[in-house]
Amino acid sequence: MATFLYRLGKGAYRRAWLVIAIWVAIAAAVGAGAYQLAEETDPSFSLPGTESQEAFDLIEERFPDYAADGAKANVVFAVDEGEDITAPENAEIVRETLASLQESPNLASLTDPFETQMIAPDKSLAVATVGYDEPGFSLPSEATDALEDAAEQAADQGMRVEIGGDALVAPPEMGSSEIIGLVVAAVVLVVTFGAFVAAGLPILTAVLGVGLSTAAIAAATAFLDVNESTGTLASMLGLAVGIDYALFILFRYRSELTEETVGDHGGRAEAIGKANGTAGGAVVFAGTIVAIALLGLAVVGIPFLTTMAAAAAATIVLAVLIAVTLLPALARLVGRRIVSEKRLRRRSEERTPAGGRWAGFITRRPVVMGLLALVSLAAIAVPATDLELALPDDGSASEESSQRQAYDMIADAFGPGYNGSLMLVGDMGEASDPEQVYGMLQQTLSEVDGIENVGMPRPNAPDSDTMIAMVVPSSGPADQETADLVHDLRETLGEAESGEWSVTGQTAVNIDISQRILDSLLPYLAIVVGLAFLLLMIVFRSLLVPLAATVGFLLSVFAAFGALVAVFQWGWGASLFGVDQPGPIMSVMPIILVGIVFGLAMDYQIFLVTRIREAFVHGEDPVKAIVTGFSLTARVVVAAALIMVSVFAAFMLSDMEMIAPIGFGLAAAVLFDAFVVRMTLMPAFLALTGKAAWWLPAWLDRVLPKVDVEGERLAERLDAESGGGESEPELVGARK
Repeated sequence: MATFLYRLGKGAYRRAWLVIAIWVAIAAAVGAGAYQLAEETDPSFSLPGTESQEAFDLIEERFPDYAADGAKANVVFAVDEGEDITAPENAEIVRETLASLQESPNLASLTDPFETQMIAPDKSLAVATVGYDEPGFSLPSEATDALEDAAEQAADQGMRVEIGGDALVAPPEMGSSEIIGLVVAAVVLVVTFGAFVAAGLPILTAVLGVGLSTAAIAAATAFLDVNESTGTLASMLGLAVGIDYALFILFRYRSELTEETVGDHGGRAEAIGKANGTAGGAVVFAGTIVAIALLGLAVVGIPFLTTMAAAAAATIVLAVLIAVTLLPALARLVGRRIVSEKRLRRRSEERTPAGGRWAGFITRRPVVMGLLALVSLAAIAVPATDLELALPDDGSASEESSQRQAYDMIADAFGPGYNGSLMLVGDMGEASDPEQVYGMLQQTLSEVDGIENVGMPRPNAPDSDTMIAMVVPSSGPADQETADLVHDLRETLGEAESGEWSVTGQTAVNIDISQRILDSLLPYLAIVVGLAFLLLMIVFRSLLVPLAATVGFLLSVFAAFGALVAVFQWGWGASLFGVDQPGPIMSVMPIILVGIVFGLAMDYQIFLVTRIREAFVHGEDPVKAIVTGFSLTARVVVAAALIMVSVFAAFMLSDMEMIAPIGFGLAAAVLFDAFVVRMTLMPAFLALTGKAAWWLPAWLDRVLPKVDVEGERLAERLDAESGGGESEPELVGARK
């Protein structure tokens, strides 16, 4: 692999304009495809193979006019304290508002609160439900404008009106998070390289990768159901790894340059080839690991999660391809401006770099620093033991929003369960009388705890062989009591006298999604941990190093979980991190976090520890090898980690409920993994274990495939071609 990448980098450098033209053509083709094919994203969550989804499918078949998955709006009409919503003048305002909604586009259903008795016991408010035949993000502006105009008309007449549900959920604003992340990354890159030209190349390639992936995802909406968070997650990862991967290769390229080669075209071509064959190999290996871990999320069996993971994996692969092909070509264009002779002279006179001094500090007191790192991570991980999973609803929205106001008003007036009603769907097998079915349900469910109300069944027309009945829980949508009620209902209705009953509704779907993810988390974690151990064993030809790296990965993940629970669930520092309403962690967070952090953790492990291994193999004692490895790589790893943390943290400003906690969790995980695990715990472990850290049974060494990740065999070949034989003891890419 190293030899191929060496030739690829050298060839891209020599044929720079051809490579650039190819990428421009690709960008133009993908952009044209996005322009022609892009459609609306899909905000809905579906879960094939579950009872709730099968019930939705039955509703779609038997109730063609019933939009079970369409947007809903709860319109709450409230009067001042002491007034009566049923008073003639107030009731007239409500009815006028509902009449104006009758002509609303995409209207599927509209309830009159005076007919459904959705009147608060103290008669302070009434709730009308508006149903649409399209999901919230797919509703045309004419439909949402009509809803808002009707509410304003009532408000103009002195009535308070709040609108909950998902009908008015606005598409997220894009761009600000990416810009903030890029600005911080630019500052870090300028400090790292000391040159604006060199700092600009990783940003340029990362932006191109994100632009291509975003356009490709937009084009894919014509063929696939793409969740609205898919593009944002891909952008987040694309920016972070795109900048980091280019940074690793560019930093190695600059380390290959000398005062003689920087002014020589052939010397620069050779230097970029070596950088591509060494650091580029690590980039390819690390990117492959991230992509595999993301694609592994398909085993969970949730379509929107699979689509998100596939898009993110494709973005990672694209970032790798750009780094090993376009970056060498762009290096040709900037030429000598990549580094100045003055900086090269200063580098050659530099004493032990800060990374080497840090490693020396750790190796002189490995027990103390190792224990300090372990105790710190364990303490941060403690809140993870209280992890609760759920999907967001209006109850997690900002307290100032209309959705949250409507949610709270309904909960106060009717109980929290009215915000998350459950839907019973009965396949009766023959025409049935709703009154008789209602009596059967009342009797069957009389012993089930947690039910506030059972509604009158609605038959399908004209067959009346399928019934829909609403059940109002006593608890809120995200409460554990509601999840228990769903399970109790399914068990009890499985023994019903007539019909085959299912429990569904958005609340039940959310509960099923959370349960499936929770059931899949430990098996997926086991697969990821096993894969990490195997791949690292192949790279490092060791048993203890992969073991320590894998344990470190687990520590980083659990510490990130702990930080998530403390901030987003418990509310510690909620205002500082922009958390409007603490509550259960989004269901998809843990498994996404595991998949992404696994790959990112391997990046830093590979770039740091391979250099340590090279120094050890070349004859240095184990402790000195740690200092040498850190001297060569710590600076670029610190820069890469700071960039990644900054990019992820910037996405906490997103107004998308799924993206903000993902940004926080990833930023925390990278912070813990890079600075606590890889740069503190790992050198302490290597110093304590000494030569034993690099031991591998001979039979296992013969069985494991040889992967030249850091270009060791490439260096031997180039050294032999130059006539150096075995006399050149320096590390690959070491400063000369």
